Amino acid sequence: GMCFSGCRFLLQAEKKGASGTVVGLIFGCFALSNFLTSLILGNYLVQIGAKFMFVAGMFVSGCVTILFGMLDRAPDGPVFIGLCVLIRAMDAIGFAAAVTASFSILAKAFPNNIATVMGSLETFTGLGLVLGPPIGSFLYQSFGYEVPFIVLGCVVLILVPLNMYLLPKYDAIATKDSFWMLITLPKVVFLCFTRFSLSTCLGFLDPTMSLFISEKFKLPAGFVGLVFLALALSYSLSSPLLGLLSDKMPHLRKWFLVFGGLLTALSFFLLGPAPILHIESKLWMFVLMLVLYGFSFGMTGVPLFPEMLSCAYENGFEQGLSALGLVSGLCGAMWSLGGFVGPTLGGFLNERLGFEWAAAIQGGWALLSGLAIGIFYIIEASQRRRSSLQTPPSTNEERVHLSASET
Repeated sequence: GMCFSGCRFLLQAEKKGASGTVVGLIFGCFALSNFLTSLILGNYLVQIGAKFMFVAGMFVSGCVTILFGMLDRAPDGPVFIGLCVLIRAMDAIGFAAAVTASFSILAKAFPNNIATVMGSLETFTGLGLVLGPPIGSFLYQSFGYEVPFIVLGCVVLILVPLNMYLLPKYDAIATKDSFWMLITLPKVVFLCFTRFSLSTCLGFLDPTMSLFISEKFKLPAGFVGLVFLALALSYSLSSPLLGLLSDKMPHLRKWFLVFGGLLTALSFFLLGPAPILHIESKLWMFVLMLVLYGFSFGMTGVPLFPEMLSCAYENGFEQGLSALGLVSGLCGAMWSLGGFVGPTLGGFLNERLGFEWAAAIQGGWALLSGLAIGIFYIIEASQRRRSSLQTPPSTNEERVHLSASET
């Protein structure tokens, strides 16, 4: 829904006389509001209540989506721009509330299968990415600008009473844990950068990929969506398996995070491909790299939340909604930050250097995150090995066993 509404809103903003800079500020307002709201709501999840936050977030998102459809009735100029900023900010607040609470509810309801459940639900995220644009375009072409937003908003609002009935209420006690305690953990810092790089790379493709495909391969508009299907299906189909492996074999998470970043960098480097390779762009190669990117995106994204959560628990955070809210809010904040940097920086690079070089440079985020988290895991493993060798045996039996093995 967000993919479709963003595109139609962009067209409507241009018709209303908003410049490219103003449109960028309107979209940037969403990212900034989402960033701040994710941190605030994550910190006060226990006090607000996970169920109430989720339902209220959905209600706000549904209402705001309907209001999006009414923007074409607003007068041109400052009034339209002001309403755009206000509605986008409210949209960000609702989105942040729903996502932060949903992550926490899932982790609370399925504490031993967090990655499996999240990976399975990402199938529906991919389904929304696949079906959203064609369904929205059909409604737009058949009934005009307003109807797609009203239909989508009503669907979200219908789900509000359903979730009020189905979701249990999770009671919890506030703890002394804080965001400052969380972000001072070195591992969390590297995982935050990984989350940021994920969002940045995905956000880069949003304003640049469709234009490149239509110009480079001379494809009609309908086929551009089919090319994007390769990314959505690859991510949707691989996420459940990656989630299952992350839960059954937690030691694989570090490998997923490292190689997911490296594979993402490789796919972006070959997406154009980079001019330094002197390889001619081919449609089959472009689609293949999108498939690889969808898989690597799942490799990095699915195990990241449970890895950050386990790090918090290992460092003294109390298990419960308080820690879940902090981790969920931090993940949401990093995602919104990348969602702002990706399109803005990517759009600038695309305009100045072309899509081929812009994609290769944008893949540098994933390369840096993969290498950084890999180096951290190597240092962490060496420190643990050194500390285990330096720790003396704690019991007489262990001392006897150690002396017997030495002799």
